[in-house]
Amino acid sequence: METVAGSLTSKGTPVAEEARPVPLIVTEDMELLDDLLRLCAAAGTEPEVHHAVPERRGAWEAAPLVLVGDDAAERCRGAVRRSGVLLVGREQDDPDVWRLAVEIGADGVVRLPDAERFLLDRIADAVEGVGEPATTVGVIGGSGGAGASHLACALAVTAAREGRRTLLVDGDPLGGGIDVLLGGERTEGRRWPDFAGARGRVAGGALEESLPELHRLRVLSWDRGDSVVIPPEAMRSVLAAARRRGGVVVVDLPRRVDEGVAEALAQLDLGLLVVPGELRAVAAAARVASVVGMVLPDLRVVARPPYAPGLDDGWVAASLGLPLAGELPWETGPPTGPADGAPPGRAGTPLARFCTVFWDRALAKGGAS
Repeated sequence: METVAGSLTSKGTPVAEEARPVPLIVTEDMELLDDLLRLCAAAGTEPEVHHAVPERRGAWEAAPLVLVGDDAAERCRGAVRRSGVLLVGREQDDPDVWRLAVEIGADGVVRLPDAERFLLDRIADAVEGVGEPATTVGVIGGSGGAGASHLACALAVTAAREGRRTLLVDGDPLGGGIDVLLGGERTEGRRWPDFAGARGRVAGGALEESLPELHRLRVLSWDRGDSVVIPPEAMRSVLAAARRRGGVVVVDLPRRVDEGVAEALAQLDLGLLVVPGELRAVAAAARVASVVGMVLPDLRVVARPPYAPGLDDGWVAASLGLPLAGELPWETGPPTGPADGAPPGRAGTPLARFCTVFWDRALAKGGAS
């Protein structure tokens, strides 16, 4: 069976991509084959199908995952021992199934339909590749106009410029669209409303390729239509897919915490709370921190000058009882939009240097690339 590698754009047009290994199915059970093909399709892949161990040299060894129907186990005896082989069937009470699994060196036994969710996840993991998950950072304003979106953009732009796979996620439906800050509101690609109905597993590769690409990073933002509620299930599915791709994910979050935002917070490795250096902003940030901290244990302060008399970055962090991630410098131009048409965090600025230092520290323990 010949396979075709590809993906879909936001308009459903096939986009050619480099061929990649696909799962191998070995079975003559047509009912079982139908189920396995359906699960592979849900995982975004088209498998190679054989009735026995493929004659083509290396086909068995190269497949990222091998699914052997229990009807074909006898025909797979003697195949090269390797990891990533599962024995799959429908008979729930077959006493010989584990003996067959041992004989072909299978990692385990999967019985359908009970284990469909498990098998779908295994297929998707095999197709996408399971490596180091993305370092995921959320940015939240401690008060209105703190500049959280500006910092989120700068972090993403800096990470992408340094060669890391980067996804910037706009978690605030009322923020006007973070793609505007990057000058890409008219760039083609999918926006949040396209994913509002997402449930279960979302293919990470398909997600990434469907999004607008701006300044060498991918952006999931909002369109200019009516506000759409993103259910927590959709937020969970999309962010989980993004994390599986590795690299870094930056999420720009609103100060209010609804179910969708709570789900996003649960997926973060750490959060940055941007706090202007004046008393009212610190008081507002304390309320935000108390709510966010119930979901996100690693929350750090980014203090933003200028400071009211008697205040500095250390005082701001200490008053909130949170560790200080640093003091946020601003580029020339207002913090609400890019200066001179350039994105936040453009190379050579103090803000870019701040972001570089942040990533060096955040990724020091294994990090993303």
